[in-house]
Amino acid sequence: MLAIKTVQQCYVPNRNTLRLLEQFRQMLNDCIQIGVSENISGLKALSLKAYKQLAEHDAMSYYKLCAISAAAGVLRNYRKRVRRGGKAGGPYARRLRLTTCYGFKVQDGCLLLPHLPREPIRIPLTPHIQATIAGHMVRSVTLTRDKLSLAYAKHVSEVRPRGFMGLDRNLNNVTLATTDGLILRHNLSEATRVKSTYRELRSHVRRNDARIRQQVTTKYGRKQREKVKQILHHASKQIVQQAKERRFGIVMENLTGIRKLYRKGNGQGHFYRGRMNSWSFAELQRQIEYKARWEGLPVVYVRPHGTSAKC
Repeated sequence: MLAIKTVQQCYVPNRNTLRLLEQFRQMLNDCIQIGVSENISGLKALSLKAYKQLAEHDAMSYYKLCAISAAAGVLRNYRKRVRRGGKAGGPYARRLRLTTCYGFKVQDGCLLLPHLPREPIRIPLTPHIQATIAGHMVRSVTLTRDKLSLAYAKHVSEVRPRGFMGLDRNLNNVTLATTDGLILRHNLSEATRVKSTYRELRSHVRRNDARIRQQVTTKYGRKQREKVKQILHHASKQIVQQAKERRFGIVMENLTGIRKLYRKGNGQGHFYRGRMNSWSFAELQRQIEYKARWEGLPVVYVRPHGTSAKC
C-alpha cells in the first residue's frame, strides 16, 4: 500500500519563478476554456484537444501536461456543480499556482525545477523539509506565490487488525468505541470557540472600502484555519496513536450532505447555522485517514444511519 503525506515551507520567489507561475496559470486557463467550449472534461479527450494549442506557450512539455491534468480536475468539479444545480460561473484560475510531478529534482538541499535548458530554478529547502523527506519518494511539487509543498510517499504493509475502533464525530467532541469495550472522548470545544470568536470579529468589520474589508476578513480567516487545524492535528494524532498501540482498524461514518441540512430558510437561526456550517468534520476525517494509512492501519467507512445512537 502506498501512503502519501505533504510537507510545506515558505519561500521567496524570484523573477523566473513568478514568470513560470504566470505562464502555468495562462496555460491552465487556456485548457479550461477549451474544455468548456468543447464540452469535455476527460483527461484523454482534453489532452488531444489542448496539447497542440499549447504550442504557442514557450514552456516545457512537463508543465503543459500538468496544466492539462489540473484543468481536467477543474472541469470535472465544474460539471458536478452544474449537475447539482449550484451557481456555476465560468471556471477561471486567478491565483498563481503550479503543480508538477515531472522533471524536478531534490539535490544538495535544494529543489531544482526545470525552467531553461541547464538552468533550473533553485529553491533552498529548510532543514525540517530535508529531514522529513529523507528516504522517501518525492512524488509531486506544488508552488504558490509564497509557499512550496512537497508530496512524498512510502510503501507500507497493511496491518492485520485485531479489532476496530469506531469514531463518532460531533461538533464539540469525537467519541471512540473499541471492540474490547474501551470508550474515550476527545474534546474539540476549543475549535468551536475559536470559530465563534473569529466569526464575531469578522461581523464587526465596518469599513466603506471593500478591498480593506476583504483583506481584514482574509487575515482573520487564515488565523482561524491555522488555529483550528492545529487543534484537529493534535486530536487526530492521539486517535491514530491509540489505534496503532492496539493494532486496531479505524471505522468512520461516510458523512455526506451535511451542509444541505443547515441552509437559509430551513427555520434555523443564523447563529445555529453558522456553528453547524463551520463544523470541520471533513478536515478531521482527512487527517485521521492519511495518518492511519501512513502507519498501515486500515480505514473503513460505514453508512451513518443509526451510528450515533449505537455509539
